[in-house]
Amino acid sequence: MARMTAARAAVEILKREGATQLFGLPGAAINPFYAAIRAEAAENGGGSIKHVLARHVEGAAHMAEGFTRAVAGNIGVCIGTSGPAGTDMITGLYSAAADSIPILCITGQAPVSKLHKEDFQAVDIASIAAPLTKMAKTVLEPAQVPGVFQQAFHLMRSGRPGPVLIDLPIDVQGTEIEFDIETYQPLPVYKPVASFAQVEKVLDMLLAADRPLIVSGGGVINADAAELLVDLAELLHVPVVPTLMGWGSMDDRHPLNAGMVGLQTSHRYGNATMLEADFVLGIGNRWANRHTGDLDVYRRGRKFVHIDIEPTQVGRVFPPDYSVVSDAHAALELLLAAAQDRQARGALRDYRGWASDCAQRKATMHRRTDFDDVPVKPQRVYHEMNRAFGSDVRYVSTIGLSQIQAAQMLQVHLPRHWINAGQAGPLGWTVPAALGVATAVPDALVVGLSGDYDFQFMIEELAVGAQFGIPYVHVLVNNAYLGLIRQAQRAFDMDYCVQLSFENINAPEVNGYGVDHVKVAEGLGCKAIRVFKPEGIRPALLEAQELASQLRVPVVVEVILERITNVSMGLAIDNIIEFEDVDDRTGHNDEVLALSD
Repeated sequence: MARMTAARAAVEILKREGATQLFGLPGAAINPFYAAIRAEAAENGGGSIKHVLARHVEGAAHMAEGFTRAVAGNIGVCIGTSGPAGTDMITGLYSAAADSIPILCITGQAPVSKLHKEDFQAVDIASIAAPLTKMAKTVLEPAQVPGVFQQAFHLMRSGRPGPVLIDLPIDVQGTEIEFDIETYQPLPVYKPVASFAQVEKVLDMLLAADRPLIVSGGGVINADAAELLVDLAELLHVPVVPTLMGWGSMDDRHPLNAGMVGLQTSHRYGNATMLEADFVLGIGNRWANRHTGDLDVYRRGRKFVHIDIEPTQVGRVFPPDYSVVSDAHAALELLLAAAQDRQARGALRDYRGWASDCAQRKATMHRRTDFDDVPVKPQRVYHEMNRAFGSDVRYVSTIGLSQIQAAQMLQVHLPRHWINAGQAGPLGWTVPAALGVATAVPDALVVGLSGDYDFQFMIEELAVGAQFGIPYVHVLVNNAYLGLIRQAQRAFDMDYCVQLSFENINAPEVNGYGVDHVKVAEGLGCKAIRVFKPEGIRPALLEAQELASQLRVPVVVEVILERITNVSMGLAIDNIIEFEDVDDRTGHNDEVLALSD
């Protein structure tokens, strides 16, 4: 049996488990692990595991999350040293756990003998991370390292996916152990599967309804089950409502896509259709409060069935009329087979009339986007993004009015093409997450979308894209405000501590909007374009695509917006406040949809 350091054994296991990309920062307490990575690369002609050097460890965690989300089966890995590196990763672990995303965080640690002595940069990171992970463990015995890594990948992939943290004391990393990588096998992955009787009952309940809907959540994306979802909806002629995390599971142009429902990230036609429905089948969703709003309004007059991989999610928000604990892919396979059997027996109902009613709402109930105002109204930005970017664009965003209006107005056509920190929504997430996505799909068009505050939180990570040749386009909508918080403060009759505007003595050309994002981006090795007028948006977006492709660096398109825009939202899905004129012309989106191919 071969002898190797515990750190080298960990590196070999990463390879066998399919990990191909690391994001991180070396440091004294993690250097033995980096030495093992370097040795593996030297022995194997550059190595099978790539590494991107982040500028901040939180950024590395978000890069790992973007990498995981971009391609089915990916697991991003982030690495940091002891102490503050681990605590910096906590926000990344929270974001990944909240959205059921598997990432592996590896931290260095003080020697085992010093753990109880408050050694330099020694912190009990496993205890800190425990509530946000499926496992958080400080490995005290070198011989346990292979088993801990094996269990980590098993847990990340089994049941509801999620993150794991492994903490490695420096002496544990460097100790030699007996380990035979040639006989190593990943542990079998466990996922709960619906029974035939359960799916038959679900179909019975759906077919007893007159106006059924399917709500497609992030679990459908995570399970790589979007194609099955579309097949089932088409067979039954039942409209689909994607959640924010499930956006892309059915093409926005599909006639059965009924639009998103919710308080903020929603469509007028989606909310109207939900209010007309009498039965809702939720698959891989969690009934998040931004989706449901007032539960009395959301639930009134309709029955609910909930299918989810995690037993503790069932009944967490409200008790469904029936529930099934199952992986979304397995459940949809069984539902499709059962529906096909009923079709063969002539036992399906015809829902084409109901689907047509939903499609009619979708054809007319829109928000206006074609404003010509200067300063630019944000709706026009999304209008031009739909026109400039093709159907294969991959959007990355986190939180704020920018994200909310994006969900109201952008078009998404494929699974894993809307990548969003849905529940945690940490500011600063977008830049590093977009870099992680672009690393995973280097030839794809990746477009980050931020307001100015999100962009400023981790702007330094743009240098990572410049250094490692990771091109993507970042659309920055700048109103020099904490826009979502300012709008929320209307209820308190204040506008307090939310303005980011100031007279920049070095950049009078930004007209009091404060930070000169163009100079900062260029100083970090990237390219940037600033736009003041609506007619300049689309040319800038097209130029940015060309520059990113040619120069292989991130390219920022900053659009200077009007200072105040109140974005459509409310407390219940039947009471959304529309602050701007709506547009109920039939075919409002025809031009946009045609140009997005």
